[in-house]
Amino acid sequence: MRLLLLFLALATPAFTATVKDREGAVRGDKAKMENDPRWNWNDLDGGFRLAKTTGKPLLVVLRCLPCMSCAGIDASVLEEQELVPLLDQFVCVRVINANALDLSRFQFDYDLSFSAIMFNGDGTIYGRYGSWLHQKDPLNKTTTSFKKALEAALSVHQGYPANKAQLSGKQGGPTPYQTPIEFPALAGKYQSKLDWNGKVVASCVHCHMVGDAFRAYYRSQNKPVPVEWIYPQPSIETLGITLATDDVAKVEAVAANSPAAKAGVQTGDSFLSLSQQPLVSIADVSWVLHRSPDSGPLPATLLRGGKETAITLDLPSGWRQSSDIGKRVGTWPMRAMAFGGMKIDDIPDEERATLGLEKTQMALRIFHVGEFGQHAAAKKEGFKKDDIIVQIGDQRQRVTESALIGDLLLHHLPGEKIPAVVLRGKDRLELKLPQQ
Repeated sequence: MRLLLLFLALATPAFTATVKDREGAVRGDKAKMENDPRWNWNDLDGGFRLAKTTGKPLLVVLRCLPCMSCAGIDASVLEEQELVPLLDQFVCVRVINANALDLSRFQFDYDLSFSAIMFNGDGTIYGRYGSWLHQKDPLNKTTTSFKKALEAALSVHQGYPANKAQLSGKQGGPTPYQTPIEFPALAGKYQSKLDWNGKVVASCVHCHMVGDAFRAYYRSQNKPVPVEWIYPQPSIETLGITLATDDVAKVEAVAANSPAAKAGVQTGDSFLSLSQQPLVSIADVSWVLHRSPDSGPLPATLLRGGKETAITLDLPSGWRQSSDIGKRVGTWPMRAMAFGGMKIDDIPDEERATLGLEKTQMALRIFHVGEFGQHAAAKKEGFKKDDIIVQIGDQRQRVTESALIGDLLLHHLPGEKIPAVVLRGKDRLELKLPQQ
């Protein structure tokens, strides 16, 4: 457990773009927002009480202030005048740390730096919002998708409580602990409230640390990490659908021969519901997939040409493993677990030809080898930057980094050392890949 705590502390900071003055960003937000007439700053209980008494829906925005990601949309939500008429229809709460979140209510994509959840005052969730477009581009300030999410949530609110049964799938499931700071990986290091008299940033549980704590919880018990925590909140691109980033759930493209194409999804369709759940944003789509089975039917309702059309998507076995989790901050601790702290990437076809490597064989170049804590385990076993991994255990077939992480975390446990073969220049070396 001590090692788990260490790698959780060291895993991500070097690879996450943050503002220069992290402490100043947090304290500045407090000074600016704690008396704001619209936003209940860091007061969830007060927000729920006000939503109950006013009958308004509750909008909770969760923002990781030190992170550069999503800075653009965060600024727009606070400053854009066109949003005011919509925001005035909500009780608005701004939360800047995850320390005391009730995890039975707050289940969302923990790797995002800006998320929103819309509630009824009684705690019923109407929908979720989060944007990987804004996560990847901190300067993107567009709010079109956010506006549409608010409008869709208001529509759901107008139908409440008659539509409450349709919202049952949107509610959170059971968790091992009620709040993040009760997880063994975080307990004792963090308190329920921020330390405003000390180093406030160091006292803050960031949202991504919640996902890290879930995975560490299973790993510390010598159990496989559940597949939904290896590939959390998956994109519907895993089923062959690209959704427009400026709408609720409008289909922009359908990949040929994909599960979506086989189900009859067409460009221009809009998803009205998925697994019987009404949708307010793309994040809602990912939530449905996060809670979906490893295989089987997934019912959906589409709007096509002004008419509703019912379809059934077929989830093929192992569909989650086609997710690309390489850009997720939560993947760094998993790299420590599965790869001993290395970052690796599949070598593209054109380069394989120059190296004499077949298109179908495993060929993963090591781009980074960690040097601290559990991220130094691969280095200690002799792995080096620019080595090419061509075999792990009995596996020699071509595989992506994301798929390999899943395979190792699902089928191997801490303490194992898996035989591996690497190419280093003209040499072929046999090493051991440590599992942690």
